[in-house]
Amino acid sequence: MNALKNMEIAFVAAAVIAIGTSFATAGANTVEVSATSTVIAQAADVKMPVVTVSARRLTAAEKAAFI
Repeated sequence: MNALKNMEIAFVAAAVIAIGTSFATAGANTVEVSATSTVIAQAADVKMPVVTVSARRLTAAEKAAFI
């Protein structure tokens, strides 16, 4: 029983510390990341790869044979 009480105290203490640090660092400077127009233009010019499958479809009997 005493061990469980100590684990509960450790958990509550860790939660209080985590909540306190999150409030303390909430006003910290954040890093802003944004793509420039040249990066967006380069991404738009790239052609999307296309895969074409030219195989025949399996029949129901062939599918059943695989199971």
